[in-house]
Amino acid sequence: MSRWKKLVKEIRADVKAARERDPAAQGVSTFEILTSWAGVQALLAHRAAHALLEAGVPLLPRTIAYLTRSVTGVEIHPAAEIGKEFFIDHGSGVVIGETAAIGDCVTLYQGVTLGGTGFQRGKRHPTLGDNVTVGSGAKLLGPIAVGDGAKIGANTVVVEDVPPAATVVGNPGHPVRLEGKRMEGPDADWIHLPDPIADAIKALSERLAEVEQRLARLDGGNGPGPDTAEIKPRTGRSSAGG
Repeated sequence: MSRWKKLVKEIRADVKAARERDPAAQGVSTFEILTSWAGVQALLAHRAAHALLEAGVPLLPRTIAYLTRSVTGVEIHPAAEIGKEFFIDHGSGVVIGETAAIGDCVTLYQGVTLGGTGFQRGKRHPTLGDNVTVGSGAKLLGPIAVGDGAKIGANTVVVEDVPPAATVVGNPGHPVRLEGKRMEGPDADWIHLPDPIADAIKALSERLAEVEQRLARLDGGNGPGPDTAEIKPRTGRSSAGG
């Protein structure tokens, strides 16, 4: 009985998380969230499937997971361990593997994969700490650990451990800083994240322009004009949101 009491508490916490983190859920009743939010529905079904799996019930947990994927577009293996106040925004395309472990107050956006690599057995999926945010389309692969408070940018591919409170972007993912400081806060402002690839291209472009000017001076010319396109960081109000 204690297992089912725990399940009810987890469901209440999950609905609370949806209301707090999804602007579209403001002022919406609990019943409407339970019947209309695909991410919440997938999570509730997983809570039940996981409890049945732990109770040793055969077949039914995987049947629930299969039907849930068909209805919501979210695939969560019944054995995956998920903490309190978990929220999947929009939900479609999210995949959470068998040995994945997710801490408390974690947010995933659509298209996120917590997957494995190769065909090894045992622990082969990511472990996410508390208060982690993973942007749309990100792929976290292998038995990596993502520290508490980390943020994974949209479409990032992560194959190595992520330190706590870090912000990771790119393919493969790299921790980044903005103005010399770590990115902090639970928001999903993916618009203004630093872009290490753009920074590298900018540095190469500046170096190439300098080399061309030196060659032009040796040849007696004036070198390239100053109208080379400049890569600037994106500024202004973010369009990111729920």
